[in-house]
This record gives sequence, C-alpha cells and structure tokens, in this order.
Amino acid sequence: MSYNSFGHVLRVTTFGESHGPAIGCVIDGCPPGLEISPEEIRTELARRASGKSRHTSQRREKDDVQIVSGVFEGKTTGTSLAMLIENTDAKSKDYENIKRQFRPGHADYTYWKKYGFRDYRGGGRSSARETTMRVAAGAVARKWLRINHSVEIQGWLAQLGPIRTDAMMDWESIEHNPFFCPDPKCVPELETYMDKLRKSGDSVGARVNVIARNVPAGLGAPVYGKLDADLASAMMSINAAKGVEIGAGFESVSQMGTEHRDEMTADGFLGNNAGGILGGISSGQDVVVSTAFKPTSSLRIPCRGLDMDGKEVEIVTKGRHDPCVGIRATPIVEAMMALVLMDHAMLHRAQIG
Repeated sequence: MSYNSFGHVLRVTTFGESHGPAIGCVIDGCPPGLEISPEEIRTELARRASGKSRHTSQRREKDDVQIVSGVFEGKTTGTSLAMLIENTDAKSKDYENIKRQFRPGHADYTYWKKYGFRDYRGGGRSSARETTMRVAAGAVARKWLRINHSVEIQGWLAQLGPIRTDAMMDWESIEHNPFFCPDPKCVPELETYMDKLRKSGDSVGARVNVIARNVPAGLGAPVYGKLDADLASAMMSINAAKGVEIGAGFESVSQMGTEHRDEMTADGFLGNNAGGILGGISSGQDVVVSTAFKPTSSLRIPCRGLDMDGKEVEIVTKGRHDPCVGIRATPIVEAMMALVLMDHAMLHRAQIG
C-alpha cells in the first residue's frame, strides 16, 4: 500500500492498523531545537480519545505515546521524529462474523477489489484509529506555529445531524463539553438527541469547522501549490469526510459578486468570504475551513450486503463504534490544519527566505 505520507517539506508518514500491535508516525523535516515532550502530545491525544462519554465508542486506548527518535534532551534534533503508540484495547473477535462480508458504506469492498486482501479487524488500515497519529504529529506542528508565527488554531462542532450548534460562539465552552460545542445552551439538546440515536442503533453525520488565526500573508502558491487545495486534500483524507468548504464555500453559489468580494480598506478587509485565501495564497486573514462527515456505517441494524463469494447476505456489525464520528473529529481537523500550515510556512521560507 502506497500513499501513507503527506506534506512537502514537512512530511508525515503514518503506519499501523486498528487491531495491530501498534500505530505510529514518522515526521521528516521538523526543524531542530523545538522543545516537545510526550506529555504535550498526550494532552492532544486525550482530546480525541474515545470512551470519554457515552456518546462515543467505548474503546478505551491508553494512547501512551512514545517518542522513539528525533528528540534529545527534550528538543527536536532535526532528524526523523518518530512516535509510537501500542494498541491495548482491541477486540478483534467482534469482527469474526463479518470476516468474509463487505459492510455497506465501508472501505471493505474497495480495499478487497484493489489489494485482493483485507484486514477485517476493525477495518485495519482504513480505521479512524489511524487518525490518532495525525493528532500526535499535529501537536508538534501546532506548537511550532504558535512559537514561530503566533498562529492559534481552534475547531468546533458546527452541526450534528439536524442541529446547528454555533449560532452563538462561546469559545471557552468548546473544551468543556463532550461535543466540542461552542454554545452551552445546545449541549442538553445534543445529549438528548444522541441518547435517542444510540438507543435506535442508527448513526448521523456532522460538520466540523476550524479557524486559524494570525496566519501570515503569503503562504501557498498560485497554481498547483494552492494553500486551499492542500487544506481541502488534507481534510478529505480524514476517514468519513465527504465535503470541504473554504470560507463561504457552497454559499458562494447564491451570493452576488458585490456581496462575496471582501472589500479592502486601510483598516483591513471588510469580510472573509474567501476564508483567508485568495488565489491559493493566504491573505493574512483568519483561515476558515469546514468539513462534512458522513454517518457511521457500522450499525447493529441489519442490512443487505455481499460476501466474498458474491452472495447476498444480511450484515449486522457488532463491536464498539461511534454513533457520530464527527463528535471526535475536532482535534483531527485541527491537526490537519496545523500540519498543512506548518508545511506551507516552511515552503515559503525555503523559496522566499
């Protein structure tokens, strides 16, 4: 399997499977001299972790990250920064009944058609467990961006199913509820909705937004190295992502040009429909990205599917699954934003000086 790496100057490679002995990542291109500790990375991993509330998968991994290379005396050395996390709470037996079946909505069928082989244990490489290492790598990028450019990145759950959650933005509340919801008044409604959803055995999608403040102007390139193109690619590489918007996104279709254009004055821009990116290059405004996540496909509700012999079968997925994958996606989209921005900041420095 190729394409386990992303980035240009800052390049991240992840490895490992959902139910394998461990998962890990290697970061090439991280500058030397950055102070980083396993504890800082564990803090970010804890934000993504499952099993913290009744609304997510009850798989409880320790996520005890080990930095196995690239750090000496608490600082990065400039060599490959490698991190490893052991899987400690995998229950592969939950998937025995579907080892020869293709779950609708999953990567089971397409992986098998491409490789002629698949790891049925929790989806193997296609599992969202892989995103753990993106968050670990993102913790490094976030700190570098904060130190070198004062960039601050904040994500939030903007919509869960039919419930829009960000009509009122209380930034402080995002980290104090299990949904990363910016409006405390919405939390009870989300709790009730998820309780009913979980009892029904069904799932639902979500929208996660992320904003990066203090992004310097000039990052990106006009043609094939567009900052927004790389951000869209990064977000779409996250499991279950089905759509990405930059700034006004699809609302641009119904806007008039006089409304959409972000007029400029001596005091700055009068709007940010562009999402902080013009012609593929950052404008110095906040970079704003929105990602849509589909409903979880692993359900205990029976459905029709095929087995490896092409026979129609009834499929019921057992095990521990998120009824809404978007609930835990906020730290992941933040990590991908950080990694892309750090990569482009280093590209800019390499070309412009």
